[in-house]
Amino acid sequence: MDLNALLVDPGLLWTPLNSAVLVGLALWLAWMALAPSAPARQVRTRMDDYLTQTDVTEEEELHRPFAARIVWPAAQRLLRLLGALLPGRSLGATQRMLVQAGEPLGLTALDFWGLQLLMALTLAGAYFAIMRTVLPLPVALRNALVMAVVGFLVPRFWLRLAVGRRTHDILRALPDALDMLTIGVEAGLGFESAMVRVGQKWDNALTREFRRAVGEMRLGAARDVALEHMAERSGVPELRTFIAVLVQSSQLGVSIAEVLHTQAAQMRVRRRQRAEELARQAGIKLIFPLATLILPALFVVILGPTLPAFQRFFDTMLGP
Repeated sequence: MDLNALLVDPGLLWTPLNSAVLVGLALWLAWMALAPSAPARQVRTRMDDYLTQTDVTEEEELHRPFAARIVWPAAQRLLRLLGALLPGRSLGATQRMLVQAGEPLGLTALDFWGLQLLMALTLAGAYFAIMRTVLPLPVALRNALVMAVVGFLVPRFWLRLAVGRRTHDILRALPDALDMLTIGVEAGLGFESAMVRVGQKWDNALTREFRRAVGEMRLGAARDVALEHMAERSGVPELRTFIAVLVQSSQLGVSIAEVLHTQAAQMRVRRRQRAEELARQAGIKLIFPLATLILPALFVVILGPTLPAFQRFFDTMLGP
């Protein structure tokens, strides 16, 4: 093709270029029509992965011990059946105690009442089966009744010990946790972020409550409501007071950092006062082991060698 002709008539060059563009566009449209879309490929890939993978929950369940999979659920059903025989007026108080104890073994109020009945029946039945041939029947029945009362009260005693131990752990961890919260808030963290940081720093009863409260906030609960739930679950008066002051200050618009700083100082003072109180009680608590264990042994060590001399002296004085 002559260059002078192209300069005179540019349409001669436009015709091949136009044809090439149209052919390329047609090929691209055909590919787009026949190729699967990206969302469809992603859905197909996810479906293939889901169909090929094994059930993780089922595998984890099968790897658990036999007692955790079979024995404990069956025992829980038995405990609930026994607990349903008791009146329901005490279930609320029992449930509060279980929550304050940290819900040990995942027991509910019905489970706990069933455990009490089971312990009472087991101890009474075992004692009567062993001692009925040794003791007279009325005495064996009386002692079996006493063993039933003991078996009924032992789980309650254990629950009270668990509540006291958890309360003590929360009281010990509270001043340090408030100091850490104060540092985090004054450094620029939000209150929830500071609670998360404290929960990552330590692992105790208080930090577990912090993590649970933050989880409730993330699920949509108001901060004041989540904190009040935490105070109810703990049952610690100091923590209840701190949360009440914190909720009231947030409603009045007071700075959280200032409130945390003040409460942390007060908690340190209370911890020192509690330590001084325990130190003053130590002398009184030492009286019983001192009077029953240490002094008798001391008298034996000191006066023991002199007993033969005293015996000879009295024999001489009382002899013929």
